[in-house]
Amino acid sequence: MPVAEDYHVHIYFDPETKTTAEKVINDLSSRFEVDIGSFHDDPVGPHPMGSCQVTVALENLGTIIDWLAKNRGGLTIFTHANTGDVIKDHSEHTIWMGQMMKLDIDFLKRFAKLRT
Repeated sequence: MPVAEDYHVHIYFDPETKTTAEKVINDLSSRFEVDIGSFHDDPVGPHPMGSCQVTVALENLGTIIDWLAKNRGGLTIFTHANTGDVIKDHSEHTIWMGQMMKLDIDFLKRFAKLRT
């Protein structure tokens, strides 16, 4: 099995929980070395709702997952490995906190075909 280069943590929110998501992400970035992506108010890619992507180095994953488990503010968080297999990374190499949601894996299949 390929080793993950890093992990993506997707923090999901809707209009009512966006302020909570912003606080969680601000707190996370003030405590840990992470790369914060853009806030997407609408679904993007395979994600079913608004989200913000946080990139986490492999060596920091355990500490950050522990912190998020205790400080996620009730938000759903989807975490996946980045091994280079985009479909398996989003369907098998995953960690969920909160409500598990259905991702658009067909989008990823179309995306993977474009890359080959």
